[in-house]
Amino acid sequence: MSGSLRIVRLANFVAPASGGLRTALRELGAGYRAAGHEPVLIVPGERGSDRETEQGRVITLPGPLLPGTGGYRVLTDKRRVAGLLEALAPDRLEVSDRTTLRWTGVWARRARVPAVMVSHETADGVLRTWGLSEGMARRASDALNLRTAHHYSRVVCTTEFAEREFVRIGARNVVRAPLGVDMEGRHPSLRDPGLRARHARVDEVLLVMCSRLSVEKRPGTALDALEALLRRGQRAVLVVAGDGPLRARLEQRARERRLPVTFLGHVSDRALLGGLQASADVCLAPGPAETFGLAALEAMACGTPVVASASSALPEVIGSAGATAADNGEAFADAVRMLLDRPESERREAARARAACFGWPAAVEAFLTAHDAPVRVGRSESPAAARPVERAREGVG
Repeated sequence: MSGSLRIVRLANFVAPASGGLRTALRELGAGYRAAGHEPVLIVPGERGSDRETEQGRVITLPGPLLPGTGGYRVLTDKRRVAGLLEALAPDRLEVSDRTTLRWTGVWARRARVPAVMVSHETADGVLRTWGLSEGMARRASDALNLRTAHHYSRVVCTTEFAEREFVRIGARNVVRAPLGVDMEGRHPSLRDPGLRARHARVDEVLLVMCSRLSVEKRPGTALDALEALLRRGQRAVLVVAGDGPLRARLEQRARERRLPVTFLGHVSDRALLGGLQASADVCLAPGPAETFGLAALEAMACGTPVVASASSALPEVIGSAGATAADNGEAFADAVRMLLDRPESERREAARARAACFGWPAAVEAFLTAHDAPVRVGRSESPAAARPVERAREGVG
């Protein structure tokens, strides 16, 4: 097959300003564009807009805030979304939400448009973090995944971990396509002694967590780990980059227990965030339902090792360059100590080398292959480096 394809992408639950899903959408869209295709992204927002960007055309439709999520919005007007899809007449459909947007699979079948659902999280993992028992979470996720696999031409999973819940139900239309990291934008040279000195003394271990502060991310485990280290006599501080509905509760806990934690909130400056990741001794990734972990991979590209939840996909991603731990503070503290016992140059070089295994050009190629789309993206070029454009359109299509 040859020629340019219009690949329309739909996503809900995109963080207002940052986050792994937002990063993935941007990089994949830029890669599709660099490969000669026409990517169109539809997302919810506070107000409608229609722009040309580095990742292609981005259409924002008004969507209500989801209570208790700290800023997530959803596309709830099915008639409007369906009308827009009909007007756009996509050659391919890519959906990044298998709950509220699963109906688009039925639309795509009726319209004879090959459709891909991207699994950005494990359904049973998320349900467990929200308090469901393992049995109930598994039954509910199996029912959801059966319908998802039936409604879409293909299901894309970024890791074997994410793929398992579809293999469990016997789905045969699942393909693997890992995400990537910008190895030029995230680099050990971003390490900033001045930035480090602002947060930690010379004799203190600097821990950093870059995460949305929400239930499914389990950010409290990072505070548990810090507290465990301090009890053991380890001088350490924690810097948290990220915002979310749990922030106030976490700040109150840090004050009450006199924990040396700095909450930066959302960090919009990517250079500053990269400097923080590169200047840390260890980054923490406690989310048990992560199916890839872009923030962790970015930290490793900066040369900083990661301690991740053993319940997530991250053990598969970080390999022997980081450490994994059970979902409690004591286990995370043990893993931090294990990493710190390695020579610094060795652990930093290993982290950087492991991150180099995941490039965005390879990720773009894998996603385009899942779409049966022609692949013409250069492996040496980061998709986000594609010709940047920022042009407003008249109205919303």
